[in-house]
Formats: sequence, C-alpha cells, structure tokens
Amino acid sequence: MKQLHLQQTLPEVFADLNTIISDVWHKDLIFQKGESYLIESASGTGKSSLCNFIYGYRHDYQGIICFDDVNIKSLSIKQWTNIRKQSISMLFQDLRLFGELTAFENIKIKNNLTGYKKKKEIIGLFEKLGIGDKLSTRADKLSFGQQQRVAFIRALCQPMDFIFLDEPISHLDDQNAVIVKDILLEETQKQGAGIIVTSIGKHLPLSFNHTLQL
Repeated sequence: MKQLHLQQTLPEVFADLNTIISDVWHKDLIFQKGESYLIESASGTGKSSLCNFIYGYRHDYQGIICFDDVNIKSLSIKQWTNIRKQSISMLFQDLRLFGELTAFENIKIKNNLTGYKKKKEIIGLFEKLGIGDKLSTRADKLSFGQQQRVAFIRALCQPMDFIFLDEPISHLDDQNAVIVKDILLEETQKQGAGIIVTSIGKHLPLSFNHTLQL
C-alpha cells in the first residue's frame, strides 16, 4: 500500500455544521507511505473517529476513503484481516489491552498472528522502554503510561505500510517520549512506512514532514 486517500471525508455527526475549518475533513488529502504526519486537534473534532474510519471499525462518514485506488467500503473481511496484519498498524488512544492478561501475553496474542518479532526482540523493546520488569505483570495492574508502552510494542509486532498512533505519549515523561520516537523511527525506516500521529497537546518529539489541523 503506497497511499491513503481521503476524498471529502467527514463524520456524519458533523454533516449539519455550517462551517468546517480543517486540513483533513472535507478535503482531498493523501497520506503517502514513507512520510510522517502530525494531526493536531482539539477534543471533540473527530481525531479518534478518523482512526476508527481508516481501520474499518466505523463507517458513519460521508465521502470516500481509499487504500491506493480501492474504496475501503468495498473490502471483504478477509481483505481487512490481511490489511490489519500486514499493512496498517494502529495504536488506539484507549489502548485496548486485555487487563486480565500479562503485558507479555498481550503482545504474544498479536505476534502469534503475524509471527513478526522474535521473543528476544520483544523483551529487548520492553527493556528499552523501561518496563523490562513488567513482562509478567497483569495489564490492569500497570500505570497508564506503562500500558501505553505495552500497546506501542504490540503495534510494532507486524509488517506495516502505515502506523497510526493516537496520542501515544500523553502519559509519558520526556525521556520515555524520546525513546518511543527513536524506536518508532528505527522500525518505520526499516520498512519505509508512513507515520500518522494525532495529538491534542503533548507531541511526539519528531520532525514531521507535514502538520495538519483537524
């Protein structure tokens, strides 16, 4: 997949608004593989909705979203499964970890589907992110910042053309934010993947190619 193309896309809930001032909504916008994008927004402007639209979890929008030249509303379940395993990785704001499972078990579920990372690579990521001692800790016993790092590791356990990160460092200190940035760049540069980050405040310390206002 080389590009994501939004054509006059708009959440249906915004359809009755008289004026939409946005670099994303109701525009012809292309996200290119290999480029990095920061989407800045205020709360309630549809940031998480955008992630859910592109990941195929929600369809309550106007306009068209295409992967390359394919309208995503035409994709089959099998095609979506392959895309989520091989092309698009998503770190949701609410993380979507299984609280009753350990940190490592949460990663293992994803990695068993993709077979992308070796166990020692995953453990190495835990250690780099300062949570090497949390492998066997239940996810619901971790702080939110620790959970963010677990979810970040999980997002890296697949091949990707694009990775979306919805407020990935909202609960991280500056030192850990830099570590996340460095790991993200290393992983995406290996694959030539595009990076799309959303934020309502604290930004990932990355020199983005493009900054958009939602």
